[in-house]
Amino acid sequence: MKTSLLSAFFTILKRDLTLALRTRSEITNPLLFFIIVTSLFPLAVSPEEKVLQTLAPGVIWVAALLATMLSLDSIFRSDFEDGALEQLLLSPHPISLLVLGKVIAHWLVTGVPLIILAPLLGILLYLPSDAMPALLATLALGTPVLSLVGAIGVALTVGLRRGGVLLSLLVLPLYIPVLIFASNAIATAAADLSIRGQLFFLAALLALALTLAPFAIAAALRISLR
Repeated sequence: MKTSLLSAFFTILKRDLTLALRTRSEITNPLLFFIIVTSLFPLAVSPEEKVLQTLAPGVIWVAALLATMLSLDSIFRSDFEDGALEQLLLSPHPISLLVLGKVIAHWLVTGVPLIILAPLLGILLYLPSDAMPALLATLALGTPVLSLVGAIGVALTVGLRRGGVLLSLLVLPLYIPVLIFASNAIATAAADLSIRGQLFFLAALLALALTLAPFAIAAALRISLR
């Protein structure tokens, strides 16, 4: 039973990764959005180094948050349209574990490229080199939370034709703690101060999301597909 459960989990993970790689837009669109939004700030605010250093943590994290939201709908939408989501709910395996595989696939496709690209955009915004490890650490801890929490909102709105606005209203307030502590950690690291408290808080949010979000997603899908 344990072997078949793990097999089902990795099958879901592999399937979603394969589909994402076949439709390259799911990878490139959030990345292009991330680059464009971050690049526009020096043009709109000021090209001065000190100004951009001050704004860099918030700019990068807001752009990463919005880029993640742009790709959230892809987690369940195609499965809902072709009926695969209903088959998933009829599976004898725990739904919470199967949807966790789908969320992990989403994070690997969207979150990991954002993490890789972020240091280059940090250089563009004159982010100090001392703050780069903090930038990577906060993104590594925070972007999985964005995917997990966002998947709850997607599961609740997957049956709606125009659920984008409702999804934003549901998810954005829940993203605020991650945004505040992550951007504050980067700014604190740039000032050469300890960021252990902020990282511990982000790690606690990640642990909480990994523990509770899969069950919430499963319950939301059952409600949406009734």
